[in-house]
Amino acid sequence: MLVWSALIGLSAALGALLFWLHAPAALMLGPLIAAIVVAAAGGRVRFPLTPFVLAQGLIGCLIAKMVPLSIMGDIAAHWQMFTAAVLFVVAVSSFLGWLMTRLQLLPGTTGLWGMSPGAASVMTIMAESYGADIRLVALMQYLRVVMVAGVAALVAKLFGVSVAHGDIEIVWFPRPDWLALGETLALAIVGPLVAKWLRIPAGAFLVPMIGGIVLTHFGLMTIELPAWLMAISYTLVGWNVGLRFTRPLLVHAARALPRIIGATLALIALCAGVAAMLVYGAGIDPLTAYLATSPGGSDSIAIIAASTNVDVSFVMAMQTVRMIAVLFLAPILTRFIAQRLRSPNDEHP
Repeated sequence: MLVWSALIGLSAALGALLFWLHAPAALMLGPLIAAIVVAAAGGRVRFPLTPFVLAQGLIGCLIAKMVPLSIMGDIAAHWQMFTAAVLFVVAVSSFLGWLMTRLQLLPGTTGLWGMSPGAASVMTIMAESYGADIRLVALMQYLRVVMVAGVAALVAKLFGVSVAHGDIEIVWFPRPDWLALGETLALAIVGPLVAKWLRIPAGAFLVPMIGGIVLTHFGLMTIELPAWLMAISYTLVGWNVGLRFTRPLLVHAARALPRIIGATLALIALCAGVAAMLVYGAGIDPLTAYLATSPGGSDSIAIIAASTNVDVSFVMAMQTVRMIAVLFLAPILTRFIAQRLRSPNDEHP
């Protein structure tokens, strides 16, 4: 109970501070930082999966409310740009992973699996059979989510992009449209269940998002998301990531942490290079391009995009295409490279 009190109190304080500073995604970043502090201090919090899955469903509904069905036409009309950007991100991450493995910066093929830009659970499960340290792989995957979210929020601030609705007083407890709220909650609950039944990776976020876009486009439902409900959802997403950074994991990774951080920053920088090409080659505004090409953490990027004045449709179109490509390409490509890099000594690191 004491740990929960510390987590909630620290989350509220940091979230309020970042919100006061007009930081993008303050209500997610505050709880995320608080969760890291509590977990690293040795605090044990049993975090049930169901609330987090519901939070992902609600964030999917939030993006569905902001993204029109015409997003599919945008992807079809600019498929060359989307394909090139996505393949470049996958190629860059694979190259960095290959380089870390060749230089033996991390044991076995850990670097190769850890650098995959997404599909964290898939990569962690497959990594152990290829001589990788699955604890370091998990750390690399989720540390990148934290760093991508932090850097994206910082870039938004540096570019002087205003927080969406920053000058409008937020009504935390508005009088809801109960029918619309019920429809939204049903989509946020049923969507993840369908995703689990169909075994769709990242489906807790994707199915409600896609379903919401289609249903609202045809007037079959209205999405109602009161501010208090989204604040809870943002908090749950932040906690889910931050609580993974337990003290034993950080102690185990202490020696490798500088190399992991360096490789992650290199990946973020190279993806920012892709964003620069979109800015100069396609006329996309810098922050939209940066958020669209950020490697991993689609739900975190969705929250940041929704809280800033960027082209949310473009960001989520690129993130969704990249997520699907990574889920199909990254395990195959990474396993192919790992089989050629693995030596007999790597079988039992």
